[in-house]
Amino acid sequence: MESYFGSEPKNFLQYKQSIMLKRAVERDLEIIGKTVNKITKKNVYYLDKISESKAIIALRNHVIHAYDSVSDENIWSVVINHLPKLKAEIKILIENV
Repeated sequence: MESYFGSEPKNFLQYKQSIMLKRAVERDLEIIGKTVNKITKKNVYYLDKISESKAIIALRNHVIHAYDSVSDENIWSVVINHLPKLKAEIKILIENV
């Protein structure tokens, strides 16, 4: 998802004005949510290792089933505030496999 913004800093107005960028980010969040759901169902150990796993899954469901009420501001907050933490947690999990 980081590559969608190129070498420029992430910019909310750029995000909000680009339907293609918004749809790409939302699709990636759907994939992340589905993957977290599969991982945590297969092994509950990961529920504690992936903080906010239930919120990640809930976001996926919201984006898919309530797409008409998806807030650009909420998605942007996830991208800026929550994805870096998730990325760090996943990196640790991969390194410890």
